[in-house]
Amino acid sequence: MDICAPFAGVVHYHVTPGQRVAPGETLAVVEAVKLEAPVVSPVAGTVGSLDRDDFSNVDGGDRIVAITD
Repeated sequence: MDICAPFAGVVHYHVTPGQRVAPGETLAVVEAVKLEAPVVSPVAGTVGSLDRDDFSNVDGGDRIVAITD
């Protein structure tokens, strides 16, 4: 499952590849102009990849995390 940034900003990850996550667990936070939006997992699974470097710029809709079962 692809998890995307909600809007343009800077992404900061709270998980690592291979980590098991539960529904509702925070995967990352996207910050723009002091507005922070947590990006949470909609499903249980394993973090497969982090698609950007920590603290890098993202655009809204960019895939930032892949979750596998």
